Amino acid sequence: MKICAYASTTLTVNPAAQPGLPLWQIAPTHDSAGQRLTDFMMLIPRLRSRPPIEIERVSRGIQAILTLHQDVVFADLNLKLNLLWVSLRPRQGAISELAAAIRLNVPEAVLIAHYVKPR
Repeated sequence: MKICAYASTTLTVNPAAQPGLPLWQIAPTHDSAGQRLTDFMMLIPRLRSRPPIEIERVSRGIQAILTLHQDVVFADLNLKLNLLWVSLRPRQGAISELAAAIRLNVPEAVLIAHYVKPR
């Protein structure tokens, strides 16, 4: 499932994204104003092996959470790898807030890593 943000509060499925394309080819690095984006990854263990209705519930829940956060620019849920990738406008604490909100809906989701450049 490919989810992209085209407006600050609207997430839609991206029909142009083809399966198997690496994220570096489709994930944005800058927003529409030219500002650099930050990103993070979450592992959702065994998501792809769940029944389709459960996968749909999880993906809709994640989409609902991401829609509430205006900083989110792009999201990709990769069922083959059980990974959620989110690109967003940098804001102090935004990654922690989003990861915590996603974990409320999907408790087994694990934040992989994110790098905060020292000031």
